Amino acid sequence: MLDYDVKYLRYKTFLNTYCPHCNNSFNVKKDNKELLVFKAKFKKQDIDILMSPYLDVFEVEASVPLNEGDKLSDLICPHCLKSLITEEMKCDECNTKVAKLIITAYSKLLPFYICLQHGCEWHGLTKADERRIKLKIPRQEMPEQDQKLRIHNFVEVPYGLTTELALLEAGRCLQCKNPKCVDGCPVNIDIPEFIRLLCEEKFNEAAKKIKERNVLPAVCGRVCPQEDQCEKLCILGIRDKPVAIGNLERFIADFERKMDLVKIPIIKSKTNKRIAVIGSGPGGITVAADLTLLGYSVTIFEALHQSGGVLVYGIPEFRLPKSIVNFEIDYLKRLGCKIELNHVIGNIHTIDELLENFEAVYIGVGAGLPRFMKIPGENLCNVFSANEYLTRINLMKAYKFPEYDTPLPKGDKVAVIGGGNVAMDCARNALRTGAKEVTIIYRRSRIEMPARNEEIHHAEEEGVKFKLLTNPILYVGNDNNWVKGVECVNMKLGKPDDSGRRRPVVIKDSNFYQEYNLVIVAIGNGPNPIIFDSTPDLERNKWGYIEVNPETMETSKEFVYAGGDIVTGSATVILAMGAGRAAANAIHKKLSGKN
Repeated sequence: MLDYDVKYLRYKTFLNTYCPHCNNSFNVKKDNKELLVFKAKFKKQDIDILMSPYLDVFEVEASVPLNEGDKLSDLICPHCLKSLITEEMKCDECNTKVAKLIITAYSKLLPFYICLQHGCEWHGLTKADERRIKLKIPRQEMPEQDQKLRIHNFVEVPYGLTTELALLEAGRCLQCKNPKCVDGCPVNIDIPEFIRLLCEEKFNEAAKKIKERNVLPAVCGRVCPQEDQCEKLCILGIRDKPVAIGNLERFIADFERKMDLVKIPIIKSKTNKRIAVIGSGPGGITVAADLTLLGYSVTIFEALHQSGGVLVYGIPEFRLPKSIVNFEIDYLKRLGCKIELNHVIGNIHTIDELLENFEAVYIGVGAGLPRFMKIPGENLCNVFSANEYLTRINLMKAYKFPEYDTPLPKGDKVAVIGGGNVAMDCARNALRTGAKEVTIIYRRSRIEMPARNEEIHHAEEEGVKFKLLTNPILYVGNDNNWVKGVECVNMKLGKPDDSGRRRPVVIKDSNFYQEYNLVIVAIGNGPNPIIFDSTPDLERNKWGYIEVNPETMETSKEFVYAGGDIVTGSATVILAMGAGRAAANAIHKKLSGKN
């Protein structure tokens, strides 16, 4: 059934239908309705038939009564009186003979086949023609909050796809035999299959298909850089915009949650083996969910007073509502996973102490040590790391002060140093908390910015300014040691560095001064030393992150595994989840001898 293609055409255009022999149209108007007129043979009688122009209902009106299941012996063009029956194919559903028509779709003439059995709603296009129609369906974008309104609230910016938009977007998928999009997904979701189920309006089944590989689809659908992963490899993207895989994933996950379709699976067999997970971010959640479903007793140790890791302290409410994260954490608890809050591993317990009570340990603490530029004035008041600034706003709810106890960092003119997603989050938060002017200061050009295009676009829409090819060299303070301005230099791009981006080079004598009374430094993070201080035999790489076997995620200590930002440095939610899945499989294999 290719019903979703016909649905799309139905929404967008009237189908003109022609005889393949004489090229005359079957379309007529009757009682202000568009209809198709044919002659037919039924039980040795010549009859006239009026059909729907959308070819989704076999019979609208016939000159003799037709019952469900009756078969026409012939369908005839009323102009040239030639038979429309073709021998080249039969009905996919009931194997009855079919008539061949010609339809117009986007200025193209395409063959179309319709079953001669009354009540059978099969319609068919050739695979080639199906693809030609799909390529003409434009990518369906999500409706969003108005940019002038949203800077005054913390409500999520994109509203998500409606059911109609989701079905149209899903209809663009080519259902490739060798889907490259799956290769681009770090957790290898069966993308074509969940989209096929969506096309058939089997939303619950589509959600279950995604969750076979991804325990956080509502999160990943919002914050993962699909444009650099699954969508980047979409075959449709070669000639057109790729299928909006991330938006479809979000739609399915939201539908499942809002319709209360989430079910707690029954764990049939349990082991007496215990697993400790350090950190409740996306990697830790994935490890915990996978191993809990396999029957292990899992305990998560979270340093903060709320679960979720970077999902709750780092990503703003207007990008990822915390109600969604809380829902996923609650699901994990209902599975049977235990979560210990306010547990800083390295201080309260060491990894060696955990190994005395647990069969394996997974380290998913992220990269939580802020980086600074080591320039004069960084210790001035109102110079924040992105970590502290976002934690105050998101986790500590400073934007709701005095309802919550955390004071809000304030500044009329705000400078955000850096060009990544975190920098965009800081800048957009600053606008929403009362800043009159917010400027991104970045040492490279727009092309080299590591932030997602969507985040840059949203920041520009909301009024964030960009001072590119610029680098701060000094923070200037007033008599009370509060920052009042930044001295910067202009930059030019030289030869590419190790990242593949052109290295920024200082332009001599280009110094200038700009007034700012709040500065947020968002240039990345490093590994927190707490765990390493208490576990000196944990091997690290040259950047200070944990060294692991890339296949199993096992560290230099046996039965100790690690993944996410503490291994790779700052990366994405889905990459941390991919590492968590690999570690869970390796732990299970080592402890049970099974994959």
